[in-house]
Amino acid sequence: MRALHTTQGEGLDVYAFFIKGSDIVQVADISRIERDAADELKGFQRPEIRQHVKGIVDYLNQGDVLFPNAIILALAPDVKFAASRGSKPAGDTRVSESGTLTLPIYAEGQRVAWIVDGQQRSIALSQAQHKDLAVPVIGFVSDRLSVQREQFILVNKARPLPTRLINELLPETATFVLPRDLVARKVPAELVSTLNQDPASPFYRLVKRASDRGASEAVVTDTALLSLIKSSLSNPLGALAPFKSVGREGGGDVAGMYRILTTYWSAVKAVFPDAWGKDPKQSRLMHSAGLMAMGLLMDAIYARLPPNSDVAAVQRELEKIAPSCRWTKGTWETLGLAWNEVQNTPPHVKKLQDALVRAYAASKIASK
Repeated sequence: MRALHTTQGEGLDVYAFFIKGSDIVQVADISRIERDAADELKGFQRPEIRQHVKGIVDYLNQGDVLFPNAIILALAPDVKFAASRGSKPAGDTRVSESGTLTLPIYAEGQRVAWIVDGQQRSIALSQAQHKDLAVPVIGFVSDRLSVQREQFILVNKARPLPTRLINELLPETATFVLPRDLVARKVPAELVSTLNQDPASPFYRLVKRASDRGASEAVVTDTALLSLIKSSLSNPLGALAPFKSVGREGGGDVAGMYRILTTYWSAVKAVFPDAWGKDPKQSRLMHSAGLMAMGLLMDAIYARLPPNSDVAAVQRELEKIAPSCRWTKGTWETLGLAWNEVQNTPPHVKKLQDALVRAYAASKIASK
């Protein structure tokens, strides 16, 4: 097809062209977010939204319709571009050149392009009655999955993507191209991802992720862990704050942060073995409210312990508040709530945090 060519970024080829809407799924695959057998993250697209697709198909089937929204594709280096010969028109700004772009046709799963933005539209175009509708496409050449994920996040940032989908993709992207607010989320997302994938982590395979399909042993929401990590990083007295980079968002001693997290939560698992790894309906320790409360207690404990403390040292501190906890049965005396009445609401989380921190402070006074 006829196309315009330019370059952006670090010399990446970018093409603008029109293609029959029904042909997009013949040249491009949809890279669904999932995990392979080795637990490596593959793809980036959320599942198909059937109702959304049906709505677009109904619109397209009305007849002569306007459809100017560009589909964005990541193109493999296999594409070929031949620039047009001849003189340039007077006053040409020379920001692009025209020519012929050739896209080879490969089997599904091995196609030359991946849909970065417009998966629902592309599926609808393939199902619509009007097969010859020409739609605009912007394609950039990169077979690097990290670049494709970055563009997917940036393109969709103005529209609400599922938070958990962004959280799972962030560790797989490069920091320098992301907006400041996403950069601040990248390190916590990396830590949560590693906590879930490291066999030595107390959270190994316990974290729910956007890529989960079917049955899973995961019981902890990634958003709860992200929140407690971000809270500890933003609190000047937080356990993770000393490992944060000074003067900029994101970065720092991530290995040091991870060491604190695995040490602390391994101690939590040891002190409350009957409450660990259970569904939140059976254990409020694995509930978002319990995780957030124990996250604040982590800051209080490390305010008294050196950062290189081992699991046994943290465990001794946690045992001081264990008698006050009601994770799987009983009633929280200081809250006046049964164990399963604690909910993930700001008032309940705040009350539970205060109860744990007060119990820990009282134990320190009693020991003097």
